[in-house]
Amino acid sequence: MTAELLPLVGGHRNLAFKTLGLPRELVFKTTRRTTAAILWLVQVQQIARQHGFVVPELIESRWGQLVEDGWTCETHVEGTSFAPEEMPAILPLISDFHAATADLPQRPGFLSSVALLDEVSGGDVDLDTMPVQLVSRCREAWRGVQDRKDAIIHGDLNPGNLIRCSDGRTALIDWDECRRDLVLFDLGTLREGDEAERKARLAWEVACSWLVEPDHAKEIAAQL
Repeated sequence: MTAELLPLVGGHRNLAFKTLGLPRELVFKTTRRTTAAILWLVQVQQIARQHGFVVPELIESRWGQLVEDGWTCETHVEGTSFAPEEMPAILPLISDFHAATADLPQRPGFLSSVALLDEVSGGDVDLDTMPVQLVSRCREAWRGVQDRKDAIIHGDLNPGNLIRCSDGRTALIDWDECRRDLVLFDLGTLREGDEAERKARLAWEVACSWLVEPDHAKEIAAQL
């Protein structure tokens, strides 16, 4: 059986394609993550399922690998996209997820905003590639919130990554930026935050975009 591959739009950091014509449609994505980082994610996503989210299932290749030549494969989730005004409705679900992951370790290869007060690189962030003054502004923003609650976060909660399934459940997709960090990074689209939170989120967007989306990062940096 052959299947057509359709490009998916919306992602800026990875290529993604959906199959068409299979009994169970799949999504193939490029990834910069290590196998260890993906294996960690499998465990985290299982916790998300236990606390009410529908999450795509990562599928091994025919050779038993979750990462094959820089690609991952996962099940495709059908449903309708969330509208921005619907976002606050998932606050109870994401809060339960945060509570359930409060004691889990950091994702292999990643660093939190608090760790980056002293370290320079982890995940998509490499502070050594950024102007010194901009690094100082980012660290100042993170230092202002460093004592707040941390847990495992999705890292990219926005309407495009939420799907309303036909049975009414909520699916959460695109876990590429998942890591251990301050939960405020997941809450910006769900409730009102203070000025310190706003600056911390802007600083993270600048830092994690500097290498992969430099024009976007420079636009955001102007707001710090």
